[in-house]
Order: sequence, then structure tokens, then C-alpha cells
Amino acid sequence: MAENNASPIASFYKDRCILLTGATGFMGKVLVEKLLRSCSELKTIYLLLRPKEGQDPKQRLDELLKAKIFERVKKEQPSTVSKLVAVHGDLTLPGLGISSSDVNLLISNVSIVFHSAATVKFDEPLKRSVDMNVLGTRRLVELCHKMKNLEALIHVSTAYCNCDRGKVDEIVYEPPVPPQKIIDTIEWMDEDLVGVLTPHLIRGRPNTYTYTKALAETLLVEESGALPVAIVRPSIVTAAWKEPFPGWVDNFNGPTGLIVATSKGILRSMHCKSSSIADLIPVDIVINLVITVAWYTASHRPNSILVYNCSSGSINKVTWGTVEQLAIPLILKHPSHEIFRYPNGSFTNSKIWNYLSVMLYHHIPAYFIDLVAVLTGHKPKLVPLYKKLHRAIQCLEYFTTHEWAFSCNNVLMLQEKLPAEDKREFNFDIQALHWPTYLEDYILGIRQFLLKEELSSLPSARKGLKRIYLYTKLCHMVLMVFMWKYVFMRYNGARKLWFVFLSMMVKFYNMLPKSIINS
Repeated sequence: MAENNASPIASFYKDRCILLTGATGFMGKVLVEKLLRSCSELKTIYLLLRPKEGQDPKQRLDELLKAKIFERVKKEQPSTVSKLVAVHGDLTLPGLGISSSDVNLLISNVSIVFHSAATVKFDEPLKRSVDMNVLGTRRLVELCHKMKNLEALIHVSTAYCNCDRGKVDEIVYEPPVPPQKIIDTIEWMDEDLVGVLTPHLIRGRPNTYTYTKALAETLLVEESGALPVAIVRPSIVTAAWKEPFPGWVDNFNGPTGLIVATSKGILRSMHCKSSSIADLIPVDIVINLVITVAWYTASHRPNSILVYNCSSGSINKVTWGTVEQLAIPLILKHPSHEIFRYPNGSFTNSKIWNYLSVMLYHHIPAYFIDLVAVLTGHKPKLVPLYKKLHRAIQCLEYFTTHEWAFSCNNVLMLQEKLPAEDKREFNFDIQALHWPTYLEDYILGIRQFLLKEELSSLPSARKGLKRIYLYTKLCHMVLMVFMWKYVFMRYNGARKLWFVFLSMMVKFYNMLPKSIINS
């Protein structure tokens, strides 16, 4: 492509061999696709893949390439797909589980390593999280030390690995405990004992994910030696802004799950500090930065490990309250099929009000409908669904009720150093993003890419939403009549109160100026 020929970054990747972990993850897919499309003259991308669900690495690569995200690159540059090579490996195994022949292949050819693999489950058992996120990083660093031509090792971390601080600079902070001490401590313990001690070990952080990502950063500093290392810390990664398709997303994690649950009418209330910054960052912004950081690390050889906080809050601020105000009308404008109730979710700053709302709008309807299902010989579905939803919300609540100030000086510095063509091709300028437009693309992307509902089905979905609205109003009227007939009208005091209220309303109406009544 013409723009690639003019791009210093694309030229840098020409004829290079790359090793990538986490290729089947959300960010990994976008990274693979972007490298193939915008750095098409690279030589090879080795993907570290483990066997899973009866599929070997080669089969998993074939399955990966069937994903919607690769349609554009397969159409525009079909030959680049052959540059992907699956390497049998596993971050949790000694030596990454890579065969000696593949190790020789990698250490002889690879010059750029992207490490994005991690267990991102917030409630992952600590032992598993340490093995994957901390020891997995150590095993990869050991391999990188053997690489003859390594010019950049880019570690994808998270902005929330230091969520015990209100202000987070672009530095690696001292962890509460040295990584090796944690590794040694949990090595001899069984899962149950580690589970009991986990809240004490991770104190100051809400989950094992943020804790082990902080340990991994420290381990990199301690064990990378003279390796050319950089760390990219994204905040809350959300759907694509522009590439490869606006709104592309492939999982229900984070805000995506909340939007889906709200659009289906399942989520009605959530504890959230509306005035807090919602530090959302589109996945293509993160990936463009990651690719650029590798170029800068290799080309400029900084004399220390540079950290890049990839976030939006300090550059293009949006609050959770604004997200709610924008998203609800857009959900109603672009409704989903198979709606459980009319979408009407809301955030609340009050824990007590949220508890009461959850009881009234989540638990009571779920148990009632599942009881009816059991009595009619059907399988109960709503109670298990709400239990799963509440677990996910509980994991997210810490991030929707707290706020952080992330310094982005290194990101801004890097942006200034880019020539115009690379600012276009590898754009990570979040300042240019327009939140209302982005959120509309996000909601349409969820509908199209995640729920598999084509845009052509929107007219019928809107008709369905209208029916749900009318049924909801009808149910409210029936409930009001029931309450009137069987509750209020049985008590003389309640009847008198009702008639006093009606007479006051009539008097108030008669007092209004005719101009207001006729307007």
C-alpha cells in the first residue's frame, strides 16, 4: 500500500520476525490484524499457542483466521495471512513448553516480542494468576535473553496494577511484597490455603489480576537486565474506534457486558459514582500505541524501561454519568432482539438504593419467573443468569466507584515524535475521539459482531421494542387497578386521602391561567 511505503514505522517492520503471545485474546487479535494490514512487508509473526479443547495450535490458528476481524485484511492483502506461524507453547510450562527446534528458530530470527497473554479474570485463584501473569512473564524473559537479534520486548500491563494509588505516574512502583517472596510462599501451599490467605496477600488491590500484573512489572525490572523493554498500560479496553471496523468487539468483558445486560432489560441498577471518570480506551488506540512503542524502543534505545499509560481520562474525559446519559437513548435507538424487559437501567451513587433496586427489579422477578418455569415443567434460567451478572458487577464495582489520575506524558511525547503519515496510519490520539459517536458505534458493534444481529434487522427490532413498551405500560395499569381495587378501596382512610388528592388537583388546575392550559 502506498501509505505504508511512506511510513517509517511500517518500513521498520519490513522483513522482521515477530513473536506474539495472547494472539487469541481481544487485544491479540487486533494486534495481529493491524500488523498484517499496516506492516504487510514483515516476514513472519510467530504466535505462541497452546492446545485447547481438542485443537492443536495449527487448528487454533485456522480457527482464529475465521474471525470477522480478519475479513478486511484477507480481502485487501490475502497473501499476508500466510506469514502467521503457530508455535506450540504454554506460558505455564517450564521453558514455555516450546520444543528445542522451535526455540532455535525463535532465538535465531525474532527481533520484536509482544507479550499480551495473561489471565484477565478478576476472580482468578491467586496461584493460577501468579503462574500465568508472573511466572509466565519470567519464562518469556528467559527466552528473550537467548534471542540474538532482539530489539524490543513490549509488555502489555494494565493501568490499574497500581490502583492502590490515586495518581499513577509512568513509572514502575515498588510492590508491597517482592515477586519472588510471593512465588516462594504459594509454591508449597495448596489451593485452599492460598484462597484463605489471598485477601491478606493482595491487600490494597481489589483482585488477583491487578495484583499479579503489578508483580509482573517489578519482575521485568529485576530480570530483564539489558533487554530493550517497554511497558504499555491500557485502562478499560473497549470496542474499536475505527479499525478494523468501528465498534468491533468479541467478548462480554467490562462495559460491554453491562451494555448487553442493559439492552436486554436484565440490568436495572448498578452502584456507580456518576461523577467519576470512566477511563475507557478503544482497543485500536491501544494496539496502535503498542506497535509504535516497539518501533520507538528499537529505534531510539531508551536507557531505561519506559512506561506508557494508555488512558483517556486526562486527555479526553468522560464520566460514568455521561456514559449512562448517552448510552440509554442509543440502546433504545438501536434495540436488540429477544428483550426480557424494556431497557431502563440506571447507575446510582447510593449503596442502599442500589440494594433495594436490585431486590425489587432483579431478585424478585427472577425468582417469581423461575418458580413459574419450574411449576410448568421448564428449566429455571433467570436466577442463575442474575447470579452470574451480579458476580461480574461486583468485580467491576471497584472501578466504577473510584477514580484515578493517570499521567500520560510518555504517550504525548511519542505522539509528538511521529511524522504525519504515521500519525494517520498508527493513530493513538484519543483527543480526537467524539464520545457520542463512538458510543453509538460501540452499541451497533455489540449488536452486529457480538450478538450476531444484522443491521438490516433493526426495523423489526424497533417494532418488538415498541410492543414491549406497550406491554410494560399495560402491566403497570393492571397493577394500579389491582392496588386500587384490593388495597386502597378497602380502607376508608385511603379512600378519603385519594379524594382529597383529586380535589386538590382539580383546584390547582382551575387556578392555572388559561394561556398555560391552552398552550
